[in-house]
Amino acid sequence: MNEILKEIRKHCFIYLLIAKNCLIGQMEYRFNFVMGFFIEFMWLFVRILYVIVAYQTNIVINGLTPDAVLLYTGTYSIIIGVYTGLFGHNFYELPEHIRNGTLDTLITKPISLQFIITLRNINFSWPLSDVIGGITMVVLAWNRLGINVNIINIVGFSGLILSGILISYSVFLLPRIFSFWLVKTNAITSISEELHGFNRMPYLIYNKWIQRIGIFVLPIFLVANFPPLFVLHRLSYIYILWGIVAPILFGFIVRMVWNAGIRNYTSASS
Repeated sequence: MNEILKEIRKHCFIYLLIAKNCLIGQMEYRFNFVMGFFIEFMWLFVRILYVIVAYQTNIVINGLTPDAVLLYTGTYSIIIGVYTGLFGHNFYELPEHIRNGTLDTLITKPISLQFIITLRNINFSWPLSDVIGGITMVVLAWNRLGINVNIINIVGFSGLILSGILISYSVFLLPRIFSFWLVKTNAITSISEELHGFNRMPYLIYNKWIQRIGIFVLPIFLVANFPPLFVLHRLSYIYILWGIVAPILFGFIVRMVWNAGIRNYTSASS
């Protein structure tokens, strides 16, 4: 147990150093930082247009009002912001590391290879607009929906957002890991990235089979659907439990597939 805690502390310390160095590096190129913020703001604006349309048409989706759609959009924006800032660039580079042989250098480091490959680059400009805009939308929707501000709602909502972030890590890293076996994974990864967009709207708009697949088989609907449903009291105890178990289960699956990929990896110098 002491060894495990020691490793956790070491990796947390290293991650803080990574965050510090990434922030310093990005502040040296402030124009790029501002442009990254502006581009992501444009994507946020597109999502806001969906909400505007919902209010203008006063659409009700399976009992969910435009205010609930605003809550969904805000939640999705927070999670997609964190995903793009912490994981997006790292996942994109994984196939390149494998093809170009730069993995050879990283594999010799006295630290978890999965950790350093998937978390070594943090982009602070990309998530800024999404997270700030997302939190603003959540607060507005929370108030308009009259949701109680209590410990249960705050902890449950925050915990399921964390669950969604962890699910994003596992589900969208998995297709990239196939690069250990396949020369090109562009088609697979493009499809997986498109699946992320399914969370822009409540999963209740899809038929039952798509809902079940998106919850239990490939849990993309856990990413941004469960937190709003929880505070709206429309999430069953089974789904709450699954929201806790799924990140652990899929994290374990990704770890096994990762280890299998590393065993299959052939050094570029071989």
